[in-house]
Amino acid sequence: MASTVSAGSLKIKIIEEVKLNGKDQGGVTNWNISNVNEIYKRIVTCPANNETTIARFRSSVGNVSGAVAYDSALDVQDVQYIRLTNLDNANAITLSLQIDVGEDDSGADLSTSIRVEAYQSFILGAPEDSIGADDDAAGLVTNLVDLDSLVVQPGGNAVDIEIFIASA
Repeated sequence: MASTVSAGSLKIKIIEEVKLNGKDQGGVTNWNISNVNEIYKRIVTCPANNETTIARFRSSVGNVSGAVAYDSALDVQDVQYIRLTNLDNANAITLSLQIDVGEDDSGADLSTSIRVEAYQSFILGAPEDSIGADDDAAGLVTNLVDLDSLVVQPGGNAVDIEIFIASA
């Protein structure tokens, strides 16, 4: 049976408000993503001193040939917008971007990590052909591949994060 969900449009607005010497130095950025058919939104408690995988991306999803590795994965070709927000009021997290260098759904081959401070967000557009890393040189990486998954390490304190993903 075909889906009965009618496509919607995701409206995103980022507002920065700051005044320096009495002048507004902030900015507003707006953009829309059309043809949104699926939303994945959760608040997840990431236990202290443990890694928590909060989203997985695959080119094949569902239980492909009985392979559990594809269950609950989001279709890497359909995802258009990802936002992760650290809801903790004091503690930063380490967000690991797991990279599928071979783009073969076999799991992460490489990773890179960033710090997301308390109340801060990390935003990424489509995860397909969107990330690259080089562990032996500091040069610009232009051969971008697929994001495999997002993993949170909260350190010594349990931290709540919110994940919001929009897909076609």
